[in-house]
Amino acid sequence: MTGRPPGHPALAAFGTTIFAEMSALAIETGAINLGQGFPDSDGPSVVLAAAVAAIEGGRNQYPPGPGTPELLAAIADHQRRFYGIDLDPASEILVTVGATEAIAAAVLALCQPGDEVVTFEPYYDSYAATIALAGATRRTSVLRFPDFALDEASLRAAFSERTRLVLLNTPHNPTGKVFSRTELDLIAQLAREHDAWVLADEVYEHLTFGVPHIPIATLPGMAERTLTISSGGKTFSTTGWKVGWISGPAPAIAAVRGVKQFLTFVGSGPFQPAIATGLGLPATVFAEFAGDLARKRDLLIDGLQDAGLAVAVPDGTYFVIADAASVGATDGLAFCRELPRRAGVVAIPVSVFHDDETAGRTLIRFAFCKQDAVLRDAVARLRALT
Repeated sequence: MTGRPPGHPALAAFGTTIFAEMSALAIETGAINLGQGFPDSDGPSVVLAAAVAAIEGGRNQYPPGPGTPELLAAIADHQRRFYGIDLDPASEILVTVGATEAIAAAVLALCQPGDEVVTFEPYYDSYAATIALAGATRRTSVLRFPDFALDEASLRAAFSERTRLVLLNTPHNPTGKVFSRTELDLIAQLAREHDAWVLADEVYEHLTFGVPHIPIATLPGMAERTLTISSGGKTFSTTGWKVGWISGPAPAIAAVRGVKQFLTFVGSGPFQPAIATGLGLPATVFAEFAGDLARKRDLLIDGLQDAGLAVAVPDGTYFVIADAASVGATDGLAFCRELPRRAGVVAIPVSVFHDDETAGRTLIRFAFCKQDAVLRDAVARLRALT
C-alpha cells in the first residue's frame, strides 16, 4: 500500500507503554512484577458475590447509558456520606469503563486545538496521550523528589490566557503524594482566576495513610467548575472490572456523555451493581483497606531501604518512589531494564512520566498492592543489590 501509514499522528511520540515492556520482561525473566499497579488478591467477598448474583440473575446485556440506577444512587450516597457533596444521580453522574475512559471522554469533551491543559509531572501516562488526541497543549508543573511539594512559581507559570483545564490527580500516581488543603487552595485560586475547569482524578481516594483526602470540588467556588473521577477498581481490588465514574455539573456531564457514547457506549454491566454494593459498605471497611495497604507499604519500604535505596514515604496510593542514584545508577530506565536479571524484581522508571528531562531521571516506582508473601520475596531479592 502507498500513501499515509496507519496510526494517529498525535500518538506517534508515545509508542508502546512502559507497562507492557516491563510486564513482558517480568514474564521473560520470571521476576516479581512490582511494576503495574494492580492487586494480586480479590476484593471483599460480598462485592464478588454481588457480581456473581448479577450474572446469574441475567444482567448480562447493555446497561443503561448513564449507568445502572443502583450504582448511580450509590455514588451519590457515597459522595454525600464521605464529603458532604450533593449530586443528582440522574444528571450529575456518569458511569464509565474505568477511570481511564472518564479521563479521555472529559478531556475530549472540554478541550479543543489551541487550548492548554495544566497538569503535574510525573503524570499518569494516559493524561499526555489524551491531551494530545484532543489537540490541546500540555503545560506542566514538576513535583520533585523526595517530598513532591507543589512549586507555586512553577504552577503559576504553567497557566496562561489559553488554560482550559487543570488535570489534578490526588492521591497522586506515581508519587503517592496527597495534596494538602493549602496546595488545593492555590490550584483552585488559579483555576478561578483563569476561568478553567478542573478534572480531578481521585481513584485512590480511600487509600491514604494518616492524612485526609480532600476533594477539590468541596472548596469554595469549585463545585461548579470541577469534574471528579473515581472508580471501584482500586478501592475494591477489582481493577479488571473497569467500573469508573465521573460527576459534576449537569451540562459538563452531558458533554462528557456525548463523547463517551461513541467510545464504548456502555460496559461492565453485571459489575456495576456489585460496585454499588461495595460503595455501601461501612466506613470501617474502607479504613481497614487503607490500614492493610499501609502495612504493605511499610514492609516494602523497609526492604528498599535495606537494599540501600533512598525512599520517599507515600501518604497514599499503591506506590512508593525510590531513587536508584543512591545505589549508583545514573539512568532509571536502564536500571529498571537491568533490575529483573540483577535482583528478580520489576519496577517502573519514573522518567517516562515526565516532560522535564532533568526531573525523575534516576527515580523508580514500585507497587506494594501485593500479597505479603510476594512482597517478602521481593524484599529478599532486592537485598541482592547491596
